[in-house]
Amino acid sequence: MQSGLLLEHFHRFAKSYLGLASAHLSSAAATDRWVSLAMGAYAQLRLARSLVDDLRRPWHPRPDPGKPLSPCKVRLGFRRLRARIGTPADAPKPARPGPGRPKGSKNRPKSKRPPHRKSEPTTSKHTE
Repeated sequence: MQSGLLLEHFHRFAKSYLGLASAHLSSAAATDRWVSLAMGAYAQLRLARSLVDDLRRPWHPRPDPGKPLSPCKVRLGFRRLRARIGTPADAPKPARPGPGRPKGSKNRPKSKRPPHRKSEPTTSKHTE
């Protein structure tokens, strides 16, 4: 009985917060990849429970000291954890605009192209 209740909580969390309900995919393989991605996100939330601070509202009750945080509460504090851990990527390089059009050149109009037809037009000849 308890495991069924846990599964219902997981499905509700996955549909509302991990995007399982909003995915409208055309193939079964894409759906499998999406579910795998959501399961990976859920696993990250479960692993980060001990690293995240409890960000609760003042009117919410205090959690028990030994009880781990729920995935929903971990999700709220995950942004701060990600900022604290950092990233292995280098800092972004400053971007410069591209060279653009050379000075003195003029805009050229687009070249005319014939319309694309899937098949040759058929001519109907009436014979009497």
